[in-house]
Amino acid sequence: MDVDNDLVDQSLLQQFSCMGTTDKDELISQLQKLAGDNINASTASFFLDMNNWNLQAAVCSYFDFESPFKLPSMVLVRDESTETNSTVPPNTVFQKVWKVQNNGDEPWPSGCCLQFAGGTLLQCAERVPVPPLPPSSSTQLCLTMTSPAQTGIFQSKWRMITSTGSYFGDVIWVIVTVVDEESTNQLTDQLMHLNALGAPPPRDSTLSHPFSPSHLNFQVLSFYCN
Repeated sequence: MDVDNDLVDQSLLQQFSCMGTTDKDELISQLQKLAGDNINASTASFFLDMNNWNLQAAVCSYFDFESPFKLPSMVLVRDESTETNSTVPPNTVFQKVWKVQNNGDEPWPSGCCLQFAGGTLLQCAERVPVPPLPPSSSTQLCLTMTSPAQTGIFQSKWRMITSTGSYFGDVIWVIVTVVDEESTNQLTDQLMHLNALGAPPPRDSTLSHPFSPSHLNFQVLSFYCN
């Protein structure tokens, strides 16, 4: 989006962008200076986080939000995927399904998509079209993915996005652990070995506590009183 010169000093924006700072407090301060007195630190942090802490993108999103056309709303209700443990072999196709809700007062506009926003793409489409959704209504977002060839833990970040490129709603994460057959067998052997080492020793009924009465030699003393 091109920001109106009356709203933002373009030279100042370029100066801040060229600084390339990754300090979040500094970025929040810069966004507040660019957006004016109407934005507090919490709101600045929200727009920066929504745009992966890219200052210029956060400025554009903020002025998009402040325009007469407000951003849609979306809340993640639950993960409805069948793969609850998210552990899969390499090069395996799997599906992720989420239930989301339009928790705003306006319907989602045409052209909204579920957009890949960072991490590992997991060999699927970067953008999935989502139909308009009325207020208070729910729908399912589905992604068909393929696990990487190498083993490890992989994360994939997804956001809802408007046709004009503005993110909205909750962040959706895919976290998958890729384990091959050899690694699985090794892990199983290790768990069995640890279980054997950690198992309590068998109880021998012939042994009793060393300080029980049967192991103590008591000498009975008799006291006689005259």
